[in-house]
Amino acid sequence: QLQLVESGGGLVQPGGSLRLSCAASGFTLDYYHIGWFRQAPGKEREGVVCMSRSGGSTAYVDSVKGRFAMSRDNAKNTVYLQMNSLKPEDTAVYYCAAYAAAPRYCSTSPDRYDYWGQGTQVTVSS
Repeated sequence: QLQLVESGGGLVQPGGSLRLSCAASGFTLDYYHIGWFRQAPGKEREGVVCMSRSGGSTAYVDSVKGRFAMSRDNAKNTVYLQMNSLKPEDTAVYYCAAYAAAPRYCSTSPDRYDYWGQGTQVTVSS
């Protein structure tokens, strides 16, 4: 059974940092494009960043550029999202997702993704 499990969310003060993890089971992540998404209450799900299956290409939404960094460890079948300089507007449920496609470029459109984790809550508040 293909499964993605996120962890690492929590409550953090503005300016703080968190690292989210997304562990895959039942499939090998290095054959898939991986994305991180977030959804705040009353808002649509938003693509935050994606990484191509080769790891050679990433795409970040403008609001997180320079603050968030995605990485992957194929040996552990896990991807990470390092979030620094967090702002209250980053508060949301964060999801990782995966889809299989041609290797070069990934998409941050949720419609492209076939497999989703259950999400982890990130709250940025003083």
